[in-house]
Amino acid sequence: MRDYALFIPEYIACGVALLIIAIELFAPKVRKDTLAYLTALGALAWFAAGLAFLDRDPKSYQGLFLSDDFTSFFRLLAAGIVFVVALMSAEFLKRHKGVDHGEFYGLLLVAGSAMTVMAGATELLTAYLALEVLSFSLYILVGILKRDLRSNEASLKYILLGAFSSALFLYGLSLVYGTAGTTSYAGIAEAYASRDSGLDPAVVVGLMLILAGVGFKVSAAPFHMWAPDAYEGAPLPITAFLSTLSKAAGFALILRLFSSAFVTDAETWRWAFLALAALTMTVGNLIAIQQKNLKRLVAYSSIGQVGYMLISIAALGYGDAQVGINATSGLLVHLVGYIVTTLALFSALTAAVNRTGSEEIAGLRGLAETQPFLALVITASLFSFAGLPFFAGFATKLFLLQGATTDETIWVVALAVLNSFISLYYYLMVIRQMYLFDPVGDASRYRVQPVLWGLAAVLLVGILFIGMYPGPAFEFSEQAARPLFDAASAAAAARVQAP
Repeated sequence: MRDYALFIPEYIACGVALLIIAIELFAPKVRKDTLAYLTALGALAWFAAGLAFLDRDPKSYQGLFLSDDFTSFFRLLAAGIVFVVALMSAEFLKRHKGVDHGEFYGLLLVAGSAMTVMAGATELLTAYLALEVLSFSLYILVGILKRDLRSNEASLKYILLGAFSSALFLYGLSLVYGTAGTTSYAGIAEAYASRDSGLDPAVVVGLMLILAGVGFKVSAAPFHMWAPDAYEGAPLPITAFLSTLSKAAGFALILRLFSSAFVTDAETWRWAFLALAALTMTVGNLIAIQQKNLKRLVAYSSIGQVGYMLISIAALGYGDAQVGINATSGLLVHLVGYIVTTLALFSALTAAVNRTGSEEIAGLRGLAETQPFLALVITASLFSFAGLPFFAGFATKLFLLQGATTDETIWVVALAVLNSFISLYYYLMVIRQMYLFDPVGDASRYRVQPVLWGLAAVLLVGILFIGMYPGPAFEFSEQAARPLFDAASAAAAARVQAP
């Protein structure tokens, strides 16, 4: 049945994107920050429309897209990220006159809509097309500073490596289609459950190629090479966008795909995810120690965070539905905490960089004296990333690791705890610059733009609220995780039971 009403929130988002581009085209003299506030209003309307889809029975659009609480979770997350990044950009882009503002804000909304489709896709080609829409939006946004050589270089590297990963992903999809005879997630699970036992080389190669493709999208090691350069060359708000929305979208696709289509072959891929998790968190945290640039530090820190999240994907293949729900809800609540923390950090960094013009860690010297509020927000964000008590990262990482702990994953959970201690070292090096050194030159105390101050304050409250009272976020995540497992067939569940 063609139920077009399932896409009403995305109609709003894409409609606002077209409106913004039209305003830029027909009224070029309009104040540029007006477009940012219009984007934020559009994101709010998108969020409000998305709320209406919560707690509804799942509905499918011709077997291509499923609207359920899992899709709604990522829809609300996408709208929230676009809202914050649009407001963050309003102040940042005043300093960069060469940016085509209409395109910039329109692409934020289009990329967010693509993330919703990736979360709800129940068919391989739909997922692939949504992934490409998101990727092309990000390629343009990373290189949006046309006169900045670093931005151009970052965009070029991102496009080249992105094209390579897309080719891997597409080849993996073709092998899956060749062995299952269908592109539907449910059809693939049914076809793989009914085949003879034993490893099929084509299936294994197809799964590994798909894993490599999605590993690139979430910047898992060894597919992370693009991330530090893209993060460094992109405008600061787009670095925040890459660090939050692109990762959330990647995990939305992985969760739906591997918990439904490939659940019957969990024993084939769960060890690959475990190895990927261990490698990603270790590589990310060890290389982060050596960084001098703030954006590159965040890039490697986010790679480490991806390693923690991949443990949950490995736990999905354990063969127990309750373990799957716990692992998925733990991953979703950690995504919420991670996104709130990252956006808080970038709100404060944007305000500081707007003032100093430096993106180096040393540029934060004496920030506690010149702007103590920004220093406080950055400190709280870094403590949250490290997983210290009373901050969001502590509670969400605790749920994440608890949910993902099984007798097979316990060694990598222990490695995650060790990596958290390593990450604390380089976070403290940043805090040291702000609190133990004097400001550079004769820098004096300054005021922060009201929009950025308000954003940072609200997100700081979010970090503390989730850290001290995580119940609502966890219940919401658990509600979003359940539809994935309600849809699993009994045959598929039986196939993945541990021997």
